[in-house]
Amino acid sequence: MKKLFAKIIPLFYGKLFNLMVIFNPRQTAIKAFDVFCTIRQGRIRTNQKVFLDKAKLALETIGEHNIQTYNWPGTGDTILLIHGWESNTFRWRNLIEKLKEKDYNIIAFDAPAHGYSSGNRLHVPLYSKSSRFVMDKHKPTHVIAHSVGGMTTLYDHYVNQHSSVKKIITIGAPAEFSQFMDHYQHLLKFNNKVRDAMNQRLKEWLGFNFHEFSSRIFVANNTKEGLLIHDTKDLQVPYEASVEVHKSWKGSKLITTTGFGHSMHQEEVNTQIIEFLQS
Repeated sequence: MKKLFAKIIPLFYGKLFNLMVIFNPRQTAIKAFDVFCTIRQGRIRTNQKVFLDKAKLALETIGEHNIQTYNWPGTGDTILLIHGWESNTFRWRNLIEKLKEKDYNIIAFDAPAHGYSSGNRLHVPLYSKSSRFVMDKHKPTHVIAHSVGGMTTLYDHYVNQHSSVKKIITIGAPAEFSQFMDHYQHLLKFNNKVRDAMNQRLKEWLGFNFHEFSSRIFVANNTKEGLLIHDTKDLQVPYEASVEVHKSWKGSKLITTTGFGHSMHQEEVNTQIIEFLQS
């Protein structure tokens, strides 16, 4: 039954948007983005509480949201960890143990609508607002970000070029907002009039159209050292995303894996991260 509803609900929204766009394209685009940005997973599970609760630092008020931050203290450089879509800080548990061995000072936070943080929607500029607050407060030397967290970090350093950050590591990060829209349109089966209305709304809202919201563009003048890690078998974000970003980011290095998937919790990945941090 759940699988049936999972198929029917997106199609219902698609048909609704196809009807709405005839009468009010702008309102249709706003509603379509609301549905797109709604978070359905990523809250703290029972088995995650013990690990995270011991490291709770502060509940920060950032705009309209209460954002949960964490700290695993150390005497070394400060590392900021930024998780991906429908996830939370627990996803870093394996890497955190490796970083603790090297005595790094580790800061992390749950994105809006994720983990212990408030809200029910997320988009990259909103995520960037939270990450910038945390960066300004804790002044990390390095940032490690997974998936949409990686795109968020590259976007943030495009609009806020000055920070304490020296090295940025992205893991399985997407690059093109247009690819998100391709998937969204395919899933809901809405027509190109809806897509065009959303494209215009994005330009009005954030100053970018779909093709302009691109990590390839965001990194063109990025002066930080970068490491991009991506798996050729990643089924959620195509490997080519990091290949293209690497081509545009002069100070970056690309590490390719095969068979590790999207989450990339493996010991080999974490070892390569540590080696890059210490190089």
